[in-house]
Amino acid sequence: MRISIFSTLAVFFILIIFVIFKGIWHLSWDLFAWEYTSNNVSMMPSLINTLNMVLLSLFIAFPFGIFGAIYLNEYCKSPKILSLISIASETLVGIPSIVYGLFGYLAFVIYFGFKTSFIAGSLTLSIMILPLILRSSQEALKSVPLNLKEASFALGAGKIRTIFAVILPAASSGILAGVILSVGRIVGESAALLYTSGSVAKVASLMDSGRTLSVHMYAISTEGLHINEAYSTAMILILLVLLLNGSANFIAKKLTR
Repeated sequence: MRISIFSTLAVFFILIIFVIFKGIWHLSWDLFAWEYTSNNVSMMPSLINTLNMVLLSLFIAFPFGIFGAIYLNEYCKSPKILSLISIASETLVGIPSIVYGLFGYLAFVIYFGFKTSFIAGSLTLSIMILPLILRSSQEALKSVPLNLKEASFALGAGKIRTIFAVILPAASSGILAGVILSVGRIVGESAALLYTSGSVAKVASLMDSGRTLSVHMYAISTEGLHINEAYSTAMILILLVLLLNGSANFIAKKLTR
């Protein structure tokens, strides 16, 4: 077990150190210019798009995941339905992102007429992370001690009040763990977004095409002209994920207290 833990941590730190070492020497103010050009290959529009994509995707998927988990844990009494939803969600978690991208392209870009746009990419990513949020929230709700529920009912609280005032706060750390994993998947996603949100290097509105950091890194690396800037973008991407995960963990600890 110690060898496994050491090996995992070693690979993690080697990757982090390698990317930072390759990218930090090529950081410049041009990479943070407000407008992208072929000369400065600025990542700022993509950075803003990434943060907006995270917020919008979570805004769409989080309520469905939470309320779905509440229904499955507190109201659904059919073992067949629970088993079916469990199998479906676990299957959806394992589907490659390129399949979600093709589905989003056919559904949102073509059928619903959103074209290649920011909203099409957000809806696609929402479907991707929904099973992850649903399963993690369901497991977090299951882990809440039964005596907390019984104490709430004994004090005269109804079921709705017990769920929102007792169960959800007690399960907040587990729910946020699923959110953290979802944020990591959103930030690192590129295949699905190439089909849905496109790769235009500008700050995108809902109906405009725009690239995220991962798509930006893919685009400039495949051109072969800005490999060093691609490493710098990868470094910023890793730091962004660490920052978002650290913030979520801090919030989870505050809620647990």
